[in-house]
Amino acid sequence: MTLDPHNPRRVYAVSELTSKVKGLLEEKFSFIWITGEISNFRVPASGHYYFLLKDEKSRINALMFRPQIQNLTFEPGDGMQIIGLGRLSVYSPQGTYQIILEYIEPKGVGALRIAFEQLKKRLFKEGLFDEQYKKSLPFLPKKISIVTSPTGAVVHDIIHIVDRRFPNVHIEIVPAKVQGEGAEDEIISGINLVNTRNDTDVAIIARGGGSLEDLNAFNSEAVARAIFASEIPVISAVGHETDFTIADFVSDLRAPTPSAAAELVVPSRVELVRQNLELIKVLINTFTRFIDHLHTLLNDFSSRLINPRKKIEDLKLKLDDTNSRFIRIFFNNLSQTRERFTWRIDKFKANGPLPHINKFKESVEVINYNLFKSIRLYIIKKITLLREFTISLDALSPLKILDRGYSITRTIPEKKIIKDPKILKIGQYLEIIVSKGQFISKVERKNQNGKTEF
Repeated sequence: MTLDPHNPRRVYAVSELTSKVKGLLEEKFSFIWITGEISNFRVPASGHYYFLLKDEKSRINALMFRPQIQNLTFEPGDGMQIIGLGRLSVYSPQGTYQIILEYIEPKGVGALRIAFEQLKKRLFKEGLFDEQYKKSLPFLPKKISIVTSPTGAVVHDIIHIVDRRFPNVHIEIVPAKVQGEGAEDEIISGINLVNTRNDTDVAIIARGGGSLEDLNAFNSEAVARAIFASEIPVISAVGHETDFTIADFVSDLRAPTPSAAAELVVPSRVELVRQNLELIKVLINTFTRFIDHLHTLLNDFSSRLINPRKKIEDLKLKLDDTNSRFIRIFFNNLSQTRERFTWRIDKFKANGPLPHINKFKESVEVINYNLFKSIRLYIIKKITLLREFTISLDALSPLKILDRGYSITRTIPEKKIIKDPKILKIGQYLEIIVSKGQFISKVERKNQNGKTEF
């Protein structure tokens, strides 16, 4: 090879050449989109992502720094197809080129599903779905706030159903985009606004059905944390019955549809009226039975009040019967005792123990005397008790009260004792019971509260 003295050769150091290549690459490919399969995925102590991005024919080293990782909604791993935005660079110590990624997302129709499942799993582990954090809904809210699009059919369905079930409930519409760019922020702002004013009993976040992409705002981690932080109970009513979002899991109650949310948030006034009528019916029946019981007691008392002497006579007969039975039993026992003693005396006589016989005779006489004495004292005591009881009953008898000049006035024919003149009517006939008999009188006038009525 011949060297040209007028054109000296240019010799590059390895580092110099690497630096030039690095500069050219970074200038030519400042930011590019790239797709491939993740391989050899690893996360060292630094928290950065290192992996190979490959396809069927080639591969490239890939790197993603921790600040960018924090914005991801899924967790990458080996075998996952991704699309990424990054810039090419050269790793000078080894002279190899690599791509530094700023953003990545799963590739294909399953990308959002992957992100959804990973976020769901992570929030579940944090406890955002736990039942212990679910707030109870009020039985009958005074005010309901609906965070949704004010122009959609959803809000009209909710208002119609709530008004049908229980009219005059205050409904507030908090406008918010439910799809597209900015929807997530507006939903969060609506939830925060309702909590800031603190005049709402329950909030509903709602929208109609759609694809997973359409419902993406309700699968946001930020929206989920705003719902979890809400002091006001939140009902999630997103999509159709088969649609599930992250908002459904973190809300205090999930409604399968917006219309179902309206059914759940307020009770039916018609049903409440029916239940109240049933309760009133039960109370009336219970009260009626109680009144009937009081009437029975009153009639029993009235019968005892009219014939007190009969009660006294019944008690006398009962006492006489008791005394008769006692005396009969006593004398039966005495007769049996005598027979036993007589048998023993005869037995002793047959055996000739006269001293013992005389001794037993004396014992029998003493026992006889004591028994008759006890019987006499018992009978006297019972007669005295009977007299005292008769005197007490007689003193309490209404007839004795009548003997002192009092009377009993009753209505005819009900025989209801008069305690208050307001139940009487002018011209009404009354029965007057006195000590020696009874007579009929007629109401000519009555006086009540200082007013005389003729």
